[in-house]
Amino acid sequence: MKHVCILAAVVAVFTASISCDKIDENNNPYKPLELSSTATKFVEKGGDFSVEFIDRINSATDEDYIISPLSMQFLLGMILNGAQGETLDEICMVLGYGAGEVEAVNEYVSSMLKQLPKMDRQTTLTIANAIFVDDGWPLKQTYVNAVEKNYNAKITNLNFIDGDRALKTINGWCSDNTNGMIPKVLDQVDPDMLAYLLNAMYFKSQWTGKFPKSNTAEEDFTCETGAKVKVKMMKQEKSQPYFENDIFQAVRMAYGNGVFNMTFLLPKKGHTVADITAALKKLGWTNIRRSMERRTVDLWIPRFETRFGMKLNDILSAMGMPRSFDASLAQFKAMSEYALYLDFVRQDAAIKVDEDGTEAAVVSSAGMKKEMEAAPLEPAVFHADHPFIYLITESSTGVILFAGRYSGK
Repeated sequence: MKHVCILAAVVAVFTASISCDKIDENNNPYKPLELSSTATKFVEKGGDFSVEFIDRINSATDEDYIISPLSMQFLLGMILNGAQGETLDEICMVLGYGAGEVEAVNEYVSSMLKQLPKMDRQTTLTIANAIFVDDGWPLKQTYVNAVEKNYNAKITNLNFIDGDRALKTINGWCSDNTNGMIPKVLDQVDPDMLAYLLNAMYFKSQWTGKFPKSNTAEEDFTCETGAKVKVKMMKQEKSQPYFENDIFQAVRMAYGNGVFNMTFLLPKKGHTVADITAALKKLGWTNIRRSMERRTVDLWIPRFETRFGMKLNDILSAMGMPRSFDASLAQFKAMSEYALYLDFVRQDAAIKVDEDGTEAAVVSSAGMKKEMEAAPLEPAVFHADHPFIYLITESSTGVILFAGRYSGK
């Protein structure tokens, strides 16, 4: 059963659309994101990615779902920095950029990571990136520099042979960075993996205008099958930004100082949630958001909680990056000489919506397979049957302690 409210949570919370309804508070003023002209252009392209991502998830599952397009953008950005050739170009295009525009992606992500968590004192928003690497299989320093600088990624070496300890560390990081909402993403650590790449986001905020708890009552909820179930329905009548067309209605509710908000999209009679995602793709999320106007709304919203997780290899391949998952085509040598291909990309998320506000968390994860055996080199011939030089050196610095020549005398 697909509740419209879940789709709304996805669009509003994790695309982090900025409310035009500025709520002026002395100690917590509304302040829009400050982005470069390049990054500003990507906001709309990122919206296109988000809607496409939502539409494909909506078509792929009959469950209620909660996903994060923004978290997936952060994860794919870290992966992008390790890609080369056509693999790199495919990931760039899926993200909404032109081929090869890695620096533009990095600029956008870096700006979002620095600004988003600080924009509303009434909202807790934490974003963390990490890469856990199998000890003895190093990443390239240029890659490490890029993800540390632009993604604040914490890189940790673990012994993947000691699977239990590595598993505890990785899942512990996920729990710690989602306030316990996502306690694990892995069931085991694969010793054939080079690295696990992770993005975690945690969001908690209160409605600017809370639902009176005394108004909440049991009401019928009609599923897409026509079956009716009882839900706890929150109710209020208030002026809200609103939009409607022949397919759906949309209403926006602000959190905190108005920087973050949730938009609920409800299909009209004769239409479904799938019709909404199709309309979003056609009209564009930015156009719909900008078309909203204030009006008094008699608003009923179910109180709900949802947990969801899905492997996304097929969805991302269909969106335009199949090479990343193909051992014979993937190019990730910018990450490591041992990087082979993406074994999996998945997302695990949870959300709770009640009269006071919203709590949500997500972990986007990916596993990079390692190339276990390097290609054999041509045999070398080293016959010391004529004069030669020799050096005795210190390993870590190369300092020469002794040097000499031997000429057979």
